[in-house]
Amino acid sequence: MAVSGYLNLAADAAHNFTDGLALGAAFWGSPARGALTALSVLLHELPHELGDMALLLRAGCSKGQAMLLQLLTAVAALAGAACSLLAEGSGAGAVSGILPFTAGGFIYLGTVSVLPEILRNSGPAQALLQLLALLAGVAMMLLIA
Repeated sequence: MAVSGYLNLAADAAHNFTDGLALGAAFWGSPARGALTALSVLLHELPHELGDMALLLRAGCSKGQAMLLQLLTAVAALAGAACSLLAEGSGAGAVSGILPFTAGGFIYLGTVSVLPEILRNSGPAQALLQLLALLAGVAMMLLIA
């Protein structure tokens, strides 16, 4: 497998760990918040995992190997959820910091790594639409919170 495949697996495991942190903290807060967070994670994970699958195939994995590796990185989400739920015993302050931390991480990735690439490869009108879509996503997070 090419180095890009290993880098993708490491990044995916870290990403899945933060997803697990967010899920555990959300369910600790309330079942309704947890269900909404689970739905949000599911909706963003479907295209994300398909993209990761394509990257692994391009890096030299067979379909079976890529699926197994994707499954292994998903275990990081379970570890993140377990850490988040175990932090419940540390008090509400520990858990209440997890959701802003994970949300901030996603906003950081969107603004620092994804947004410049999008803006570089599009015209002004398309760039404005993409920026508005990003801001709409942030607004939805604020509404949900």
